Amino acid sequence: MHLIKSRLSAMIAAIIAAVAIIATGSGSAVAAPHTGEMFLTFIRHGESAGNASGLIDTSTPGPGLTDKGWAQAAAVAEYLADCKFDGVYASTMIRTQQTAKPTSDRCHRSVTVEPGLHEIEAGIYEGQPEHEGGRDYFAAPLQWIQGNLDARIPGSIDGHEFKQRMDDSIQDIQNRGSKRATIFSHGGAIMIWTLMSVSDPDPSKLQSDPLQNTGRVVVKGTPEKGWQLVSWDGTPTA
Repeated sequence: MHLIKSRLSAMIAAIIAAVAIIATGSGSAVAAPHTGEMFLTFIRHGESAGNASGLIDTSTPGPGLTDKGWAQAAAVAEYLADCKFDGVYASTMIRTQQTAKPTSDRCHRSVTVEPGLHEIEAGIYEGQPEHEGGRDYFAAPLQWIQGNLDARIPGSIDGHEFKQRMDDSIQDIQNRGSKRATIFSHGGAIMIWTLMSVSDPDPSKLQSDPLQNTGRVVVKGTPEKGWQLVSWDGTPTA
């Protein structure tokens, strides 16, 4: 009887301890939301068949990488070979997921697809030659950077919708506990979100230093407190 009582007391103590841990959030998967400073490394995808065609292509899932694009993706994996990141994320588009694959394989981290990270939908400019429709396609996003989020790409989204879906995906990344996430996305989406979101943005970078395939942008901060630009395509800014 004494042995039974001792075991029962131990079981009750263990249950009380477990309840206390859950109540305080320690070690619990459903604890309070993750907080603290994050470092986000955005990487544009490698060359896609759409890029090679010279046509505006923002459709989902879109075309895959060219041979050159796969070589660029392999080079990204070499750059990230130290694996000093805690999550790999990609958009719903094939070209970002393929660009992420060599890094994912090398560092043994699966790719999480985030629906808000895809390219800015081109609307009526979809399928047009980039050298003809590119300026009109980016007319509204340029206004978003200047604060006019009501501007809408004809047949597509406005700035509120774009920023909300990007912010929602970044919030998801934070909620998963990532502090140093590597995010494979798209040139327009990365540049416009960054210039809409960071303190002291420099819109001239869109013309003077646009992101090429596998170009990268690093920001730090939190969804709650905002973001600061750390580097633009390898050049430190902070």
